[in-house]
Amino acid sequence: MAVPATTPAQPKGATGVLVLADGTAIWGKGFGHVGEAVGEVCFNTAMTGYQEVMTDPSYAAQIVTFTFPHIGNVGANFEDVESQVEGAVGCVVRQSVTPSSNFRAEQEFGDWLAAKGRIGLSGVDTRALTRRIRLLGAPNAVMAHDPKGKFDLAKLAKKAREWPGLEGMDLAVRVSREKQEEWGGGHWQLGKGYGRADWQGKPHVVAIDYGSKDMIFRNLARAGARVTVVPAQTSLAEIEALQPDGVFLSNGPGDPAATGEYAVPTIKALLDKDVPVFGICLGHQMLGLAAGAKTAKMHQGHRGANHPVKRLADGVVEITSMNHGFAVDNTALPEGVEETHVSLFDGSNCGIVIKDKRAFGVQYHPEASPGPQDSFYLFEKFVGMLDAR
Repeated sequence: MAVPATTPAQPKGATGVLVLADGTAIWGKGFGHVGEAVGEVCFNTAMTGYQEVMTDPSYAAQIVTFTFPHIGNVGANFEDVESQVEGAVGCVVRQSVTPSSNFRAEQEFGDWLAAKGRIGLSGVDTRALTRRIRLLGAPNAVMAHDPKGKFDLAKLAKKAREWPGLEGMDLAVRVSREKQEEWGGGHWQLGKGYGRADWQGKPHVVAIDYGSKDMIFRNLARAGARVTVVPAQTSLAEIEALQPDGVFLSNGPGDPAATGEYAVPTIKALLDKDVPVFGICLGHQMLGLAAGAKTAKMHQGHRGANHPVKRLADGVVEITSMNHGFAVDNTALPEGVEETHVSLFDGSNCGIVIKDKRAFGVQYHPEASPGPQDSFYLFEKFVGMLDAR
């Protein structure tokens, strides 16, 4: 079923607009950064954690439509930022952002977005936009914010049409850290903030940063690992020089096949050497590619903090946090790759193990942030596989 492009007259007081590649214009009130941003429009069903969502590098080059209507009402703070690098380019929300009402708030959400250079658009029928994405797939679009309400719709639509989209795009190089880092951050406690990790006598994990969230490394440390984080394009020789007991493959944005052009050969070599490997999200997809599986772009993707995943070994259902638009194709897994988890929404792959290797991956985010913590055991499982040198 096709949905025709619509260009309604600009409503009085509209200071923001989302223009899809087909020319559809969705009006609202802009907030945050003043300007334009291009990306793929997706939707997220989480009811909490909008700040963590906006600072997740996996959302690079994406415009997030929040299905929960009240976004921004608890303000923003510095503790809930997941990364200092590029995240979502903007967000679309239903209700106008009200003044914050939370004891942890340090800044208003709109002011925080402006400081981060990200655009917000309120007053949008987010239910209708979400239904459109579910029907037609995630569209490319440009969002714009101008307090004077002056927009060139034809120019914005042209910009959206000419944007190449996420398929075939390597974004990990844009969001990965540039230098090696010894991770020292510990777990968060109310009123105390983030503690310091204790490295003494712990197995050493080298974490490859393809666009990581900080909470991942905090949970690796909490599970009992010493963590060294390295850039996405770190070579096998550089990784081996760090003498890891295991290697972690992080989440990240973009097409895994594109990032895999430089990442997969390194992962293959690690598997050949029987180095323990654990991958999540993009890292999970590239682990699959290294083992001979294929990945494909999804129609709408999975993004939210309420996704049920079935663990095939025992039938246990985990409620998980997800953020991905690509997936490992579970219709033709190669010999030696066993599926361990599946989505109860659509049956797509959510976990694999490489037989005869100490290597596994999951499509979802066991660190949550935001979301439930059903899957923290995976960090303990990985660290339990390691022998400290």
